[in-house]
Amino acid sequence: MTEQSGTTPAADVEAAAPTAATAPTEAPEQEGLAAAGDVGGAETPRAAGSSKGERVADLEREGEVAADFLEVLLDIADLDGDIDVDVDGDRAAVAIVDSDEGRVPRRLVGQDGKVLDALQELTRLAVQSATGERSRLMLDVAGYRAERRAALVRVAEEAIAEVKSSGEKKSLEPMTAFERKVVHDTVLQAGLVSESDGVEPRRHVVVLPA
Repeated sequence: MTEQSGTTPAADVEAAAPTAATAPTEAPEQEGLAAAGDVGGAETPRAAGSSKGERVADLEREGEVAADFLEVLLDIADLDGDIDVDVDGDRAAVAIVDSDEGRVPRRLVGQDGKVLDALQELTRLAVQSATGERSRLMLDVAGYRAERRAALVRVAEEAIAEVKSSGEKKSLEPMTAFERKVVHDTVLQAGLVSESDGVEPRRHVVVLPA
């Protein structure tokens, strides 16, 4: 069933660990600095010392392990869905997509993507257990993250236009680490600066004039 296929503020670091006693912790965002991924974090020592080809191979391996884990999970739960695996920049990207047998249950996304976030963390733990290395893979279900990213880019672009017009900073609604990262990247590409302010669950992005 498996189908293999300037800087921005650092978002929350999700460090996967094999047991509840060493569960992932959240590192504070560094204001005014940019992260390398949607849920940013420093590279592992192995990644920092690896060649580009070796790193891509490592990410492909992560994707394969994640796909195997998710395939078993879907089988156990008797749920439809195919698994797509790719490498997106500096992380593995895995997606559960509709199959010929049926659609992926949208309950795997949950309200505001909370079930998806939990499933992503569980998958990262499975990958770390198999590889011995922390995983920063991104999981999507039924295109939820892709659609949410597009909506967030539109929100960021509207805020950018407003800040450029008024010359005043603009605070956005509270967002998750993934959502804030998308906004930070969009603001950076527009030549402005953004920072994160507040504490969870009210942490939000502030877009600043140039």
